[in-house]
This record gives sequence, structure tokens and C-alpha cells, in this order.
Amino acid sequence: MPRQPSSRRIVLVTGGSGFIAGHIIRQLLDSGHEVRATLRSLDREEATRSRLRAAGMTHEESLSFVAADLLGDAGWTEAVSGVEGVLHVASPVRPGAVDDEDDVIVPARKGTVRVVRAAREAGVPRVVLTSAFHAVGFGHPPLDRAFTEDDWSPLDGPGMDAYGRSKVLAERAAWEAVAGQGRTELVAMLPVAVVGPLIGGGISGANHLVRRVLTGGLPAYPDFAVPFVDVRDVAAAHIAALTADRAGGERFLLSAQEDAVPLAEVGAALRERLGDRADRVPPPTALLPDAAVRAAAEADPGMRPMAAELGYRKKVSTEKARRLLGFSPRPWQEAVTAAAESMLAAGA
Repeated sequence: MPRQPSSRRIVLVTGGSGFIAGHIIRQLLDSGHEVRATLRSLDREEATRSRLRAAGMTHEESLSFVAADLLGDAGWTEAVSGVEGVLHVASPVRPGAVDDEDDVIVPARKGTVRVVRAAREAGVPRVVLTSAFHAVGFGHPPLDRAFTEDDWSPLDGPGMDAYGRSKVLAERAAWEAVAGQGRTELVAMLPVAVVGPLIGGGISGANHLVRRVLTGGLPAYPDFAVPFVDVRDVAAAHIAALTADRAGGERFLLSAQEDAVPLAEVGAALRERLGDRADRVPPPTALLPDAAVRAAAEADPGMRPMAAELGYRKKVSTEKARRLLGFSPRPWQEAVTAAAESMLAAGA
């Protein structure tokens, strides 16, 4: 049966080639929306469509693209014209050490302000910004309570990097851009480590960590724990935030569970659920001494966030998202298993 076009709304999704954005686009199309997505160049349109088709995209005729770059003004007026909501997902994702932090921070902050201002000038009623748990739960000394949306990460605390700083600075700039203007509401989404089915075979987000466990890239487990959330639940929460009555002006933490998950438990879940396909996953008894992790972090900047949080089990409150957005996430075991199965299917 054909869809009824009378209920369609045009929604803009920035960064249309990305992991979270791809799942958002799929869900919007499935629910009958018209979707306009931005790309830095339209030369990437066919490759992006191909990846979305491979991931099961439906109603492709309702998807269009426009060229717009976070570092330039061109294209943004066209991008926001006539849309009823903006999901600003695009942002550089480069955790760990980088040669020049401005390569991450500048496009994140300036791009976010550029998108929010374009939406405000066009009279778009609501912008939903993809921020991150990095803007809330990093750089603090160990806390014995759950992080909430009232928390902000200090810019120079232990474990903070350019990516974390970019998320703090971009989100704060977005709130400043809408303050006192009364036309456009902002909603900030704060997902923890995002895992789940790949889009087009590319590995993004915390799927990199799942892949290290799956492939034996971690021959033993450091005493390090991560809160996870499924990308499909993150996408659904973004879409709900576009129209939820009391979401305007709010931040929302998104996590599958309150307690962070030790990596050894991730390995145990993969071994249990994947059987012989998890033959390279270390047994949960293979533990890496803290001293070895700290020594490795001296030479490998990618290990430094782990070294900064050894033995720490962060807690995350999702009470607000459950109450105002109807957020009901999958269990973390299902999320990491879906990620691993997707990687195995793609040969990634």
C-alpha cells in the first residue's frame, strides 16, 4: 500500500554520510518523512545512497541531498529552506591524540553555530543537536553518583582530548546561539558509546572498540568499562526529540544501562552469543594488569583514555530521556552483538 503523502514533513539531517545520520535517515524515511541531507560535496551522493540501500533503506525517492560544508556559508540557506526540523549530526569524530586540535574543534564549533543560525533565520522551530557524553562525563575525578544532564565536562580534566573539548565547546556555542531569540528551540542529545549495525561496511563510533575485542586486537582486557547505547535507539531518540512537547531547551543523556560495562563482560557476551564466530575473542579471564596499561599509554595515545579511567565504573542517568522522549533502549548485549554480527557479515 502506498504511503499517504499528506502527513509528510521535511526534515534536514546534516552529515548524511555518517553512521548515526544514516540510521536517522532510514528511520525517518520508514516513518513517512521527506528527508533532505547535507554532504560536503554532491560527488559523494551516489556512494552515500548505495550504502543506505545496502543497509535496507526504503522510500529512497523521498531522500534528497544538498551540498553544505561546516566550514563555509554556501548551501546552508538552501539546506534549511522549508524544513520543519533540523537534526544536526555532522561533526568531526577523531578521538585520541591529534596533531592540531583546531582540525577537530573549529569545524565542530563554527559548524554548529552556522547550522543553528541558519535554522534560526529560516524560522525552523527546533534544532536537535548531536552532542555526546564527552560533553558531560569526561575529565572529572571519579564520582560515586550517576552523571546527569546538569553536568559538563571540564575542558582540561584527566582523559579529555580534542574530541571531548570539541563537543563541550560546540554544544555551549549552540546554546549561546539560541539564547533569548525565541524563534528556534534547541535540544541536545548526549549519547554514550554508540554501537550497532554498520552502514555500508564502514566502522564508526564505538564499533571500533567492539571490533578490537571481536578480532583479538585486545589480547587481554584492561580494567576499563564503557557505557554503551545502540545506534538505532539513538536515531529513534533524535526523531522523538523533534516533536516531543517538553523537549525544547533540554539535554538528554542516552545509554542502554546506568552502569558502564567492563570490556571483559563485552568479550563474554560476544563469546556466548556468537559461538564459533567469536573464536578470536579473548576469554573474560584474560586480564591486563593496570601497570601494563599505563606503560602502553606512554607510547600509544589511543590508550590514554583507558589509562585515565582504570577501575572506574561510570554511571549514567537516562531518567529524563525515558520520561520525556519515551526512550526505551535495547540491552547493551544486544547492541554490541548486533555490531559484531554486522562486522562479520561485512568482512570488516
